[in-house]
Amino acid sequence: MGTNFPYRQFYPEHARIVQIDLDPAALGNRAPIELGILADLRQAVPQLLPHVHTKTDSDHLDSARAHYARARAELDELARVDVDDGVVHPQQLNRLVNELAADDAIFTCDVGTPTVWAARYLQLNGKRRLLGSFNHGSMANAMLQAIGAQASHPGRQVVSLSGDGGFTMMMGDFITLSQLGLPVKVIVLNNGTLGFVEIEMKAAGLLDTGCELVNPDFAAMARAMGVAAWRVERPGQLRTALQEAFAHPGPALVDVVSARQELVMPPKASWGQAKDFGLFLLKAVLDGRGGQVLDLAKVNLRR
Repeated sequence: MGTNFPYRQFYPEHARIVQIDLDPAALGNRAPIELGILADLRQAVPQLLPHVHTKTDSDHLDSARAHYARARAELDELARVDVDDGVVHPQQLNRLVNELAADDAIFTCDVGTPTVWAARYLQLNGKRRLLGSFNHGSMANAMLQAIGAQASHPGRQVVSLSGDGGFTMMMGDFITLSQLGLPVKVIVLNNGTLGFVEIEMKAAGLLDTGCELVNPDFAAMARAMGVAAWRVERPGQLRTALQEAFAHPGPALVDVVSARQELVMPPKASWGQAKDFGLFLLKAVLDGRGGQVLDLAKVNLRR
């Protein structure tokens, strides 16, 4: 009903699907449907409700809630901040952003890993909004969407969760924040790579090629443009930097140097994915990248 969820692998393969949408082009666009209804949900749902029978069996709902509780506990454990750790993990960053941002904040996220971390750690409470390029997957969208959101909603806190690849693609537009006095908070996940592309290559059994980024000190660059900025290199610095950036009345940037080798694990890994990733590890060792393999193991297996 009224959704255009783009990821086909999550649709049931052998179900009978009835789809209701206001846009005729959306009907059957993602998966084969048995019946398509062109309607406004505000009129369609009241007509459907009398035909829906109340069920008392809550086994499926209870199982789903228990599964979510287990998954949530695992994700929160990965985001626990160890002030003695020398590496910032993106889970830690996004959990703190969720905790410290305003109850009605508008978040934007770049495609790739920033979208994954936003989906896993931002709590959208009915007042918050999350904007992204979720259908097209266009790079470098977050800061630009944040500029538009802040200009149209001057009284709301706007937070851009930018990847370093996306941020540098549109870095020239960063000066717009000080030029127009827009108090956007830009948080750059500075892991030195086009992270999601690198992970996709590894998952396909390929050596990652052309993904590494040679980044400047983004905080120093921001200050040179008249924007308040903080650079975070250790987990213990995260909370203070975010608190000060969120409290700053003007535009602000937080440059978060984070682990490059952080893996984005799917909800359920397939045997094929495991086989291909093993092939990548073998190729990496034979290619003289043993240090990269050891770093990957340390970042992901020691927690």
